[in-house]
Amino acid sequence: MGKSSDQETLRALRNPRGVAIAGILFAVVFAISIILLRSALPKEPFADVEWVRQEAGRMRVALFLIPFAGIFFLWFMGVVREYMGNLGDWFFSTLLIGSGVLFLAMIFVAVVVAGAIVDGVPEGGSQSLGTETVGFGRSIMLEASGIYAVRMAAVFMFALGTVGMKTRLMPKWLWILTYILAVLLLIFTNQNLWFTLIFPAWVLLVSIRMLVTGQVAPSDTAKS
Repeated sequence: MGKSSDQETLRALRNPRGVAIAGILFAVVFAISIILLRSALPKEPFADVEWVRQEAGRMRVALFLIPFAGIFFLWFMGVVREYMGNLGDWFFSTLLIGSGVLFLAMIFVAVVVAGAIVDGVPEGGSQSLGTETVGFGRSIMLEASGIYAVRMAAVFMFALGTVGMKTRLMPKWLWILTYILAVLLLIFTNQNLWFTLIFPAWVLLVSIRMLVTGQVAPSDTAKS
């Protein structure tokens, strides 16, 4: 019975294609969405609402893509959670799922506000939201996505990095890099676009490694 369970665990750990594909799709779609959305926002918090009409097309593309990025991330979390469940590390698997869900929740809050701003400033120039209201919505978007979501992403990285270190699912250089990036996101959080993109870039790195190597654990671990 124990031998069969060990074999199932090893099969799961040596077949990370689902994690890799989901992670790559999330990283690419999410990064494109964030770049489109954040680059459409003016630097001035209370700029004239005309910027909404000028950037509406770019923002609508981002709003269309974000839900798909969320689906890919849920897939990514689900497969990783299955691996961690096989290893019996329930504490870190719970921490990972909780932080991942909160990350998505904060991103979706920002997207909902962005959608309300776009819909509230029609192209025809008829009744629309005022400058103060749009500026307030812009601030909510940046706070939710650039501060709270990023900090939850840092917790997600800590959880996965710790499991990678304890179980050798990651090489030493990768879990050390994971810790460094997680600390940066947790402590030095700001509303800078490129800073926010650290998380999808990390997911892309982890996923590509899994896809290229074809395994998440070193071969000597699997043999033991």
